[in-house]
Amino acid sequence: MLKIRQYKQCDAERIASWVADETVFLKWGGKLFGDYPVSAETIDEKYSRNNGDCAEEDNFYPWIAVNDDYEPVGHFIMRYIHGDHRALRFGWVVMDPSRRGKGYGTEMLRAGLKYAFEFLGADRVTLGVFEHNDIAHNCYRKAGFVDTGEVICKEPWNVIEMEIRREDYLSGGAGRHRTVID
Repeated sequence: MLKIRQYKQCDAERIASWVADETVFLKWGGKLFGDYPVSAETIDEKYSRNNGDCAEEDNFYPWIAVNDDYEPVGHFIMRYIHGDHRALRFGWVVMDPSRRGKGYGTEMLRAGLKYAFEFLGADRVTLGVFEHNDIAHNCYRKAGFVDTGEVICKEPWNVIEMEIRREDYLSGGAGRHRTVID
C-alpha cells in the first residue's frame, strides 16, 4: 500500500536522478531542452519557495510516494489551475526506474486523487500526457483518468488532456483504492 507525503529537502537528489534517467526521460525529448535534466538544487529552490501554501495562484503541492517501508518510489506535483481552488492539475509524474511497470505509478496517482477529492474538495483533476507515451497513458487510465478529447498542440509533441470529475470518483468507479495520506 502506497502512502504519499509532502516533499522534503532530502528528496531533491533522488527526484533529479529519476528525471535524468535516460531510459525514460531522454526518450521523450530531454535533449531538446537546455534546462533538463534539472539539478537537486533547482528542485529544492523551487519547492521550498512554495511551502505548500496554496493562497497564491501559482503555488503547488509537491508529493512523494512511499512504500510500506517509507522508501520513496515516485514523485508528482499537484497545482491549482489558474487560481481556481476547485480544479487541480497533476504534473511532473516521475518514478524510480527500478519500480516502473509494477503498478506504483497507478497507486501513486490514486493516492493523489484521494487527497485532491477527499481532503481538498476538488471538483475535477486534470493532467496531460504526451501522445506517443502509451505507457503513461495506460497508467493514467488505470488510475481513473479519461481523455477529454482536447489535444494541446505544442512542438515537439501533442499533449492529450485527461481528467477525473468528482462525481466519477465518488461514484466508486475511478480512484477507489487503499491508500494512506501521511
